[in-house]
This record gives sequence, C-alpha cells and structure tokens, in this order.
Amino acid sequence: MGLRSTCTMLYGHVETYEERVDHLLRLREQQDRTAGFVAFIPLAFHPENTVFERRGWRHTTGSEDLKMLALSRLMLDNIENVKAYWIMMGMPLAAVGLHFGANDVQGTVMRETIFHAAGARTETEQKIEQLVRFVREAGRIPVQRDSVHNVIRRFA
Repeated sequence: MGLRSTCTMLYGHVETYEERVDHLLRLREQQDRTAGFVAFIPLAFHPENTVFERRGWRHTTGSEDLKMLALSRLMLDNIENVKAYWIMMGMPLAAVGLHFGANDVQGTVMRETIFHAAGARTETEQKIEQLVRFVREAGRIPVQRDSVHNVIRRFA
C-alpha cells in the first residue's frame, strides 16, 4: 500500500530492561525490512486506575523517560523521528527530551482525553504559540508538520 505509520512501545510496567531492548531491536529490524515507520513514540505506562496502582506501582521517573528517549535514538537510527510525547511527559520534560534524542514533541492536540482518563496529570492541550515557545527555549527550531511529517512551516 505504501502507507507509512508510527511505531510505539509501552514501557514501565511488567517488562524487563532486556525486553525493552529486544522490542527496539525488533522495530529496527522491521524498519530495515520495510522502511514503513516515519516515527517512534515511547509511551510510559500510567498505573492509575489499574491493578498495578493497587499493587503500589509508580510512574516512570523523568530520568527513566529521558534514558528511554536516548536509547531509542541510538538504537533506532533508521527511524527518522523520535517523539517526546508532551501529553505523556509534560511539556517541560518533553522539551528537555529534545536534548536526549527526540526531535519532535508531537504537536498540537486540541483536547486530549485518552491518557487523562487513565490518570495522566499533564496539560490536556497546548496552543501552537506555547509549543513554539517551549521548543525555542530548548534551543531548537520549531517546525510545523503534517501527519506524515512533511514540513508545513518553520518558525523563525
């Protein structure tokens, strides 16, 4: 079909570090075979409202999230874009993630509800101006892209 998509990995729940690496290797191999992924998005598990919360499980730490971004960038050098998903991480940590291998903060979302229904505590929306400011303050050049990552606009 020729359609490209994103790939993801949920981490911070029941998997081991070795299983995280194995997952990334499998994504890398799939990308080598198909060139079908336009971006990778690591997604930290949110234990709220799950059996894991009742067992005392906690969120991943910011340090763990940044390490996951760095590892993803190093292992998935054949996938052009690694996203620090601000909806999951919060915009301040996502902006720091731009220095840990991410090159994308996953753009504007008018009103996110899925992660927040599961207990996420980050902002539910960001205006373009806010995203541009965070990216600039991180020392990067903000770029608006479409859903297949074509550049629409660069912010000077």
